[in-house]
Amino acid sequence: MEVLNDVDTTEEPATMSAVQPGPLRPTALRKQGDDSLAIDWNDGHQSVYSWKHLRAQCPCASCREEKLQPPNPLRLLTPAELAPKPPLAPQAVEPVGYYAYRIVWNDGHDTGLYTLENLRALCECERCQAK
Repeated sequence: MEVLNDVDTTEEPATMSAVQPGPLRPTALRKQGDDSLAIDWNDGHQSVYSWKHLRAQCPCASCREEKLQPPNPLRLLTPAELAPKPPLAPQAVEPVGYYAYRIVWNDGHDTGLYTLENLRALCECERCQAK
């Protein structure tokens, strides 16, 4: 699988500065450095996400349920959990219809569907964080 570099998700060419009417859609996705994903939106906004933030906010049922559980102070770590791991990174970013993206992570996780609305809400830029 290939890590996302530049993907044009529009049916027609779009410029970043042009505000597009209609539903919110990404016009471009690209890897930004080794640790971030940048998305240009059809309303002119650019979102930047760290891979760590996206993985921590995985919307799949298992991850959501895990976040609701209180930590178990008596749980024993397995040898696999203690072994050194490579830095968290995506192996692929795949569109799911016109409404979401699926990220395949190098830790083997791949069940989270990040809807466009969810991605926009997870934006880490200063303007979005101030809201």
